[in-house]
Amino acid sequence: MITQKELGNRLARLRKARGLTQEEMGKILEISRPSVTQLEAGQREVSAIEMQKLAASLHFSIDELLSDQYSILSETVIGSSEPTAEEFVVTEERISVPELHEDKLRNILLYILERCAGKPNVGETVLYKLLYFCDFNYYEIYEEHLTGSRYKKLSYGPVPQKLSSILNKMTSSGQLQKVKTEYYGKPQTRFLPLMKPDLTRLSAAEKDVIDSVIDQMSDWSASMISDYSHNDKPWKATELNDYVDYELVFYRSPPYSVRTYDDDEQSNI
Repeated sequence: MITQKELGNRLARLRKARGLTQEEMGKILEISRPSVTQLEAGQREVSAIEMQKLAASLHFSIDELLSDQYSILSETVIGSSEPTAEEFVVTEERISVPELHEDKLRNILLYILERCAGKPNVGETVLYKLLYFCDFNYYEIYEEHLTGSRYKKLSYGPVPQKLSSILNKMTSSGQLQKVKTEYYGKPQTRFLPLMKPDLTRLSAAEKDVIDSVIDQMSDWSASMISDYSHNDKPWKATELNDYVDYELVFYRSPPYSVRTYDDDEQSNI
């Protein structure tokens, strides 16, 4: 008898072998994509009806899938129909792969810094964490990337890659002023906006998420916001020096979870 976790793993490999995204698989099962994430991680049971739907859509034999002798090679041969070669190409997860939108990132940085310009606590550390929660909160709510930044888990928290280079470019081009100072006796690097953000580049939904993060966290000290980020599920579940997977937001619980799930989604997660 295979474990629930192994079943989820087999279904995830089959989905990718068939070239489907989690969103497309969710439509087959009539459940949310976060629920598919839970299913593939072995955190949610698959009902008999759902298994039948998957077998019909992904072309596999339930008996063979549940067999102790099942292997990855069987993913190309199980099922009663003869799928095309294209169906067996293992694809990357098309929705969750972040792609950096540098122009949007610059505009969001200007907006955050404009709103926080008078706050002496907002140095590099706080700025990085504010951006992290903007990105990951937006992804949890809308299942889309905000800036497309990739974050690495370092010992002092999630750090957006390439941001240091972008901040230096913005400083050189006169968009920001870089200030070296001290805050409570510790060295601090601050960035002051020298131009206004173009708010027409931000949707109402994007601005709402950013405003919510600023309202909640922009008065926190660097140590407080760092400690808070260390208890966020995406950071906790990632190995040191690895990239933080956006999909991990669907394992959040209060107070970190920011998505309002309907009754059907909540019962499936």
